[in-house]
Amino acid sequence: MSTQISYQTPQKQIKKKFSFIEGGHQLEKLEFALAVAQTNGDGKKSEILKKKIVELGGNVEEPGT
Repeated sequence: MSTQISYQTPQKQIKKKFSFIEGGHQLEKLEFALAVAQTNGDGKKSEILKKKIVELGGNVEEPGT
């Protein structure tokens, strides 16, 4: 005689909260690219990067934090 144990995963999956971290990392990359573009005098690329930064919500943290 064998015993069977069944297990069902819960309907609600645990959602990892990496979106803020990933968004922050993406924001840092865009800000760095913007600094490089501005240093090189590439106004067109600077404007594109500024728009992307605004779409991500901009930098809401104080510098250095």
